[in-house]
Amino acid sequence: MDVSYHSLADEIGRDIAEGRLGPGDRLPPHRDYAYRRGIAVSTAGRVYKELVRRGLVVGEVGRGTFVRAVSPAPATQLGVPDAPSGLVNLEASIPILEGQDALLAPVLADLLRPDVLAASQILLPRTGTQAAREAAAAFLARDGWTPSPDDMLLAASGRRAVAAALAALAAPGDKVAVEAVTYPMVKGLAARLGIVLVPVPLDPNGLRPDALAQVHRETAGGVKAVYVQPSLHNPLSLTMPPSRRRELAETLERTGIVAIEDSVYGFLAQDQAPLAVFAPDHVIHIDSLSKRVAPGLTVGMLAVPPRLRQAVAASLHTGAWTPNAFALEAAVLLLRSGLAADISERKRQDARRRQELVRDRLAGLTLRTDPTSYHCWLELPAPWRAETFVAAAARRGIAVTPGASFAAGPGHAPNAVRIALGLPPMAVLDEALGTLRMLALGGPDDFAVE
Repeated sequence: MDVSYHSLADEIGRDIAEGRLGPGDRLPPHRDYAYRRGIAVSTAGRVYKELVRRGLVVGEVGRGTFVRAVSPAPATQLGVPDAPSGLVNLEASIPILEGQDALLAPVLADLLRPDVLAASQILLPRTGTQAAREAAAAFLARDGWTPSPDDMLLAASGRRAVAAALAALAAPGDKVAVEAVTYPMVKGLAARLGIVLVPVPLDPNGLRPDALAQVHRETAGGVKAVYVQPSLHNPLSLTMPPSRRRELAETLERTGIVAIEDSVYGFLAQDQAPLAVFAPDHVIHIDSLSKRVAPGLTVGMLAVPPRLRQAVAASLHTGAWTPNAFALEAAVLLLRSGLAADISERKRQDARRRQELVRDRLAGLTLRTDPTSYHCWLELPAPWRAETFVAAAARRGIAVTPGASFAAGPGHAPNAVRIALGLPPMAVLDEALGTLRMLALGGPDDFAVE
């Protein structure tokens, strides 16, 4: 039978998309699937590997391959991904306040003014508009740090800002350091840019500067940059104290490494000075409106050292990662009106309330979290394995993310799951956390598929 493994993966993908296979369903073993389709076992393995690559299934040695809790889905209003089959979505880290649309509507209505519409139809320079740079610089300023508008660059989103920074600092084949447990999107970006990621160990204070220096020494050609999340690390919720930020800054200056500081969750930890304060010539500071406001109404903001500004601006331009004029006008309205700051403050309060539920419902379990974070990291008790727990949660209507998604390098993935807290209504979150507690305190055999 002359059928490519891609087309076989497409068939299973359609079964998932159309509901014939639901979240948590187990796929047949490789040999059984190969026998049914009349293909080699090695081809069946390639089909399953392709499904994993597409994010449709997860697998665990000894237990099987399961349909993921939340598979890729089209965006709905404000960019919120749908959770199939009515799952409670604790996988997507998208904090949106109830009633937020009513706050946005009056401000964004100004986009329909003739003068704003006219401004939104121009071709933007690669550095954005002066008004947008000034608004972004003023918005990001905090005690001890006021970026210059001349150092600001704008991107279509925080992810595109990270992509542009990576592309400006590293060529295909170059090495970039990352935390050993890191934001999954940076792995995909690096793969597409041909950049090799080198994991660096963490401790309770975040990325270890001594380990970064060692990795730099032992890597042929050194590492060209380090991607780091100093505030409310995703997924571990770690926040570097000032002493660690100073130590890391000293390492950057001594080695010449440039840090890409991802601060999209930094607004929830306002008392922490950015890493850019400690090493202004060696840090590209990145923020975004995606978490602060809404994922569909976002512009990425980069504070870039003058010596790197031209290279990053060129990267944004050639990568087509710059914002369009209409999005930039919307961002300026949100920033200047004070609404972005107001929604940010409301979300800080909302995150604290949700963390109170976490402390209550998951008491007694091993958690890594922070009172101001919109996610938590649940370390699973034996004999649970992360992928099996994800599948068991999906069968009970809840989507969470396995630790393997965050592992930066090969080897044993963390036996943990990330629980994103920002999307469901509070009552729904409360019930879902109670269900996760019941699962964690049980065992796989208690919730096995019949």
